Amino acid sequence: MRRFIIRRLLQTIPMLFFVSVVCFAMIKLAPGDPVLSFVTPNMHAEDIERIRHNLGLDKPAYVQYGIWLKEVLQGNFGYSLVNHQPVLQQILDRLPATAGLMGSAIGLAVLLAIPLGLWAGANRNRWIDKTINFFSYLGISVPVFWLAILLIYLFAIHLHWLPSMGMRTIGVQSAADVIRHGILPCISLAFGFLAVYVRYIRSSTIGQLKEDYVQIQYAFGSSKTTVLFRHVMKHVLLPVITLLGMSMGDLVAGAIVTETVFSWPGIGSLGMTAVRGMDYPLIMGITLLSSVLLILGNLAADILYGIVDPRIKGAR
Repeated sequence: MRRFIIRRLLQTIPMLFFVSVVCFAMIKLAPGDPVLSFVTPNMHAEDIERIRHNLGLDKPAYVQYGIWLKEVLQGNFGYSLVNHQPVLQQILDRLPATAGLMGSAIGLAVLLAIPLGLWAGANRNRWIDKTINFFSYLGISVPVFWLAILLIYLFAIHLHWLPSMGMRTIGVQSAADVIRHGILPCISLAFGFLAVYVRYIRSSTIGQLKEDYVQIQYAFGSSKTTVLFRHVMKHVLLPVITLLGMSMGDLVAGAIVTETVFSWPGIGSLGMTAVRGMDYPLIMGITLLSSVLLILGNLAADILYGIVDPRIKGAR
């Protein structure tokens, strides 16, 4: 396992290099000029060129990339063109809000998806399976922003049960207040994750129920519930591990639409602000860190595969 982890870590190096090139190229090809953020109406052309030179934007693209990559490797993601604050510090300040929201949504989705997917697969083509499938297709099809607006109208405006936006009530610093503000965005995010997870678990359950070990357990007198939750569940967790690894990138990128609708002060809303202000260093920082976390999440998923399934560990 140690050799496998080292090999996978080495494989991530060229991948990270490719991701950095793509991130830099996307920003360079984007419309607009970063220098315009510093230009005032009465500024002379010589002053504009001086700003361009100080920012290093008068150099060839490959030289700019080399300078940027060197700074990134040293932990310096540059400064925002809008508020002139360090990019990395802004991301780290917003990271707890996004990580808490995304972690809660993913955790809730997994806790609900495992029993629902198992029961749907065990009752294939029956009414319970068709009902769960209906809501799964609904969760995949319904736009997140539409669901978020519907929840706001129902629970915040009509019933007055929950707050509609923000992360805290002004003047209130309790954890219960944060939880109340996070219920609606968490449900909006969890509904989409839940639909995907249920489909994967249901499909895996149907395949596992055809295996010989299931028939042996029934022959020994095990109940349907025991077979599902004690034996089949161990095997259907493998696709869930993959999905969780692929969700790691969301811990930085966040749910951009959801955070914007609910005014949640996370990285998603920070990214939207950066896009509207053409804040290229901030956009590059968020994109790069999201890609790094996604790659590390896939690596963690591969390692967990070996822990959960000894056969995979032995093959490696």
